[in-house]
Amino acid sequence: VRTVRLLEEAAQEAIEAAAWYERQRPGLGREFERALNTAFDLLEDDIVPLTNYLVQRPVKKLLLKRFPYNIVVQEFPEEVLVVAVAHQSRRPGFWKGRLTT
Repeated sequence: VRTVRLLEEAAQEAIEAAAWYERQRPGLGREFERALNTAFDLLEDDIVPLTNYLVQRPVKKLLLKRFPYNIVVQEFPEEVLVVAVAHQSRRPGFWKGRLTT
């Protein structure tokens, strides 16, 4: 089991996306939160395949099934760092400045 840690910016993106979905349809924001929590559990248990991003540093993403969001992560031996909760078609690569070495 690995630790999953979210950058503050990623946590704020998750909150804002959930709020937006909740405004669109009551209950949908909670469904988005559940999808995120399921994804975080999978990352913690290291049982989900991640797709490599084509950037200079090792970065991977996990696509949410129902929602058009990627969870952008950096993997370390003891932890998975969630760098961004990024919409798949808005502001590509905005999170690159958040990467650690």
